[in-house]
This record gives sequence, structure tokens and C-alpha cells, in this order.
Amino acid sequence: MTSPRLSVIVVNYNAGDHLAACLASLTEHLAPFDWDAVVIDNASTDGSEQVAAGDTRIALARNAVNAGFGRAVNQGAVLTTAPLMLFLNPDGQLLPGAVERLLAEFDAHPDCAVIGPAVVNDDGSIQGSGRGDPNMLTGLFGRSTLLTRLFPRARVARRNVVFEADPARGETSVEVDWVSGACMLVRRSAFDSVGGFDEKFFLYWEDADLCRRLRAAGWRTRYMPGARVAHSVGRSSRTAPYASIRAFHRSAYVYYVRYAAPSRWNPIRWFAFVLLQARCGLKLAEAGWRARSGRDGSS
Repeated sequence: MTSPRLSVIVVNYNAGDHLAACLASLTEHLAPFDWDAVVIDNASTDGSEQVAAGDTRIALARNAVNAGFGRAVNQGAVLTTAPLMLFLNPDGQLLPGAVERLLAEFDAHPDCAVIGPAVVNDDGSIQGSGRGDPNMLTGLFGRSTLLTRLFPRARVARRNVVFEADPARGETSVEVDWVSGACMLVRRSAFDSVGGFDEKFFLYWEDADLCRRLRAAGWRTRYMPGARVAHSVGRSSRTAPYASIRAFHRSAYVYYVRYAAPSRWNPIRWFAFVLLQARCGLKLAEAGWRARSGRDGSS
């Protein structure tokens, strides 16, 4: 029995009906390909993982505890064999032609280890999944910050969040520092060569770290706005908002000190720690206010 060309890895945690829609999009849009998939369920309590039993091409592996995103993807990589892997969030859905375009672009760029599509919201607006390496201004000009919304064409904003390639230069994709793990097509040989996701990141920032380590090893990451995948933001994180907020800030600290202040004696570490703790506290307070007022939100 030959190995499929493409293995899809979905990490599920209480994704509800979104997982069923996600898996249905695989069946619909991967019909031209030889593919398989695995759902790694991180101890869901809503029964959402049971829909994975509906297709013989989709395997299900259940974890007794929530192992985190990166570790679960690494599990999925071990359980699959295809030379190309598609990491897709359970609240994501493939859209027509997305995989065909990503595969063709991969073939055109053999030095590319990771390529990501444009990830779009439910209303079709672009989330900004092609990114620049985080720096001290990312907190001000990040994907969803007020300054980026007010000044989307500012150079610092466009460095942090890449929305498009340049058709005038014949570009169908553009090289970026990293792409969102909500949906990324990954070359297995490259992924394995750097040891996969670093499991120190429980949730968030493991995608930026992976792409950065791949770049250091000579690989490239590309963003392809002509391929699109839908993503209902934060379905899983909304089931555990406080834990998600804490995980975001812990991972941000791990990432920042690794690349900006590797020495444990660097005072910038303490400065970053204090700032991130303060931001985490504000986000937790905001989440509490939203919960009390009946609103829904995530970090």
C-alpha cells in the first residue's frame, strides 16, 4: 500500500460543530488527491471528536489530557507518512482550489518548507496570516491592534502583517517570516529535520518559532493570498478563555527571550516579563468583564 501524498493533521479541543464542518471540507475539496487525515483530540469533553469516525480516511487519536497544540501536531506527524502535511485548525474549512494552489506553489519553490494561504473570517475579510518576526513594535502594530486598524498601510504594520503579493512583479506568493498555524502546508522532511514543533510552547507562538528555526536551517516560508481557507477565530480558546490568555503570554515570553534575550542575565528578560504579566492581567480582566456582560471574546 502506497503512502498518500498529503496527510492532514487536525488538533481538536471542544470545537463543537466546527470540527464536523472542517472534516466535511476535507472530503469535499481533497477529492482529487490521495490523502489521509488524523484528528488528535486533546481530551475534549463536548463529544466533538466522535465525528472523526465517519470517514475511513480519517483516524482519531484521543489524549487523556490536553497536551497542547504543538505536542499534538507532533503526535499527528508520527502517526502519518505522507511527504506533505497540512495542519488545519478544527474551526477552519478548506475553500475551493486552496489545496491545488498551495501544492502548485510548493512544487515551484523546492526550498520552501512551509506555505500558508490567506486565512479569512466568516465574513470573508482577511485575518492577516502572513507575518513578520515579532519585535518590540508588534504589540502596537500586530494583527488585531488599534494602530494597525487605524494605519493599515503604515510600513511597520505591513512588516508585521503581510496581506498580499505583488502581481505586477509576477508574484503568486511572497516570502514571509512565518505563517499562522491555523492552516499551513508543511514539507515533512523539513519539519522532521528541525524536530517538529517545540513542545515548550503549549499554545500560541509555536508556528512563529517553527518557521524561524526552519529559516535558520536554510528553508523558506511563503504566504499565498490567492489560496484561501476560512477560519472561525478562537472556537476552542473560547471554551477555556482564561487558560488560553495565560498560555498566550507564557508562550510570548518563551519566544521573546529565546530570540531577543537568550542570556538569563539579560535585564530585558525582566522588562519583557513585567510587560507581559501586566498585559496578561489586563486581558484576564477584560475576559472577566466580557463574561459578566454576556459578551464573547478571546485574547
